[in-house]
Amino acid sequence: MRTAISTALVLFALAAGAAPANAQNQGVTFTFGYFAPKGQDSRVAGDVLNADRCLDVSFQCEPLLFDVSDFGGLSFSGEYSIGIGKYFEAAFDVGFTQQTVPSIYALVTRPDGSEIQQDLKLRIVPVTGLVRFIPTGRHAPVQPYFGIGVAALNWHYAESGEFVDPSDGSIFRAQYIADGTEAAPVVVGGLRAPMGNKYMIGGEVRYQKAEADLSNDFLGNKLDLGGFTYQATFTVRF
Repeated sequence: MRTAISTALVLFALAAGAAPANAQNQGVTFTFGYFAPKGQDSRVAGDVLNADRCLDVSFQCEPLLFDVSDFGGLSFSGEYSIGIGKYFEAAFDVGFTQQTVPSIYALVTRPDGSEIQQDLKLRIVPVTGLVRFIPTGRHAPVQPYFGIGVAALNWHYAESGEFVDPSDGSIFRAQYIADGTEAAPVVVGGLRAPMGNKYMIGGEVRYQKAEADLSNDFLGNKLDLGGFTYQATFTVRF
């Protein structure tokens, strides 16, 4: 987390010193999109979502029934940016995505045939500093761009509901919670177009890569936080 915050501060210190104080040099952007977590086959070894489905464990396990893609969901963010010369800009944003996934045991039910249910919850709040390069220039009628940066991913993961002890088949109720903050490299690419002098609309794809350590309370000892965010953007320039 300290690395991510330090990098963001350096970016904005450079921007403040290099950016000329002319009109339309700053902007506030609002985004709305979809976060897609990394798929089953590309997740880190020991990932808890694969472990819960008994795909990545070496001991007796009763698999839960859900898909990793179920943790994909809506995301939104707010961003402040400032121009650095004609072709670059520095940006700082805060985002949010959260999804609660219901699950059941795939092979086990209660003696009366009813399902044994759990809720799995994942929340990620990325705080990101990045620099974009706009090869056509920041005031061109069409502006493709790409950028790199670093994010502090504040995350929360919880499993709550009823669980089965594989050693004797007993059913018990519990809640397991973990949270923390991880530094993540970020890569972005997008396209935007001005609407008059004050507004811009566009679309962006963002990739983040990070993993978190979990306690022995969970079947997996890792939580993969990586994935893609596909988002529409609306910018107000000033």
